[in-house]
Amino acid sequence: MEDRWCHTSSILVERPAPVAFQIMADGLKQGRWTWGSYERQEVQPGVFMGHSVFTGKETYVRLRPDPDRLLVDYDVGPSADSMRFRNSSRVIPGPALELGDNQSVITLLTWRLNSQGDAAWVQAGTIHEAEMFLIKGLLER
Repeated sequence: MEDRWCHTSSILVERPAPVAFQIMADGLKQGRWTWGSYERQEVQPGVFMGHSVFTGKETYVRLRPDPDRLLVDYDVGPSADSMRFRNSSRVIPGPALELGDNQSVITLLTWRLNSQGDAAWVQAGTIHEAEMFLIKGLLER
């Protein structure tokens, strides 16, 4: 079944889960790999702003990390006042998947808005799949 409402991308990284979680849960570090809100700056406590590499428009992000579960929810929007829940990431420790202690799997999830057209939805999924390789590269350098 094709999932019309949620796109997921996962990648194995050669780093323990707590290290992988750091890049997913840090608003400035995330600005090194996310193309929708690239090269971020913190504009108010816990709120970050970067620019889309595709449109140049500002994108605002608030991270809601849960370190106990290695989960981060991301609120996103074109302004600080219009942010809403859009994405999540989850880091799975290697041993949970019968992998090594120094390995983990990172999964990025995004949910489709009812107003999001097919082309925008395909673009979002494709971007997230490419971003997984940026995350892997940053963690394994």
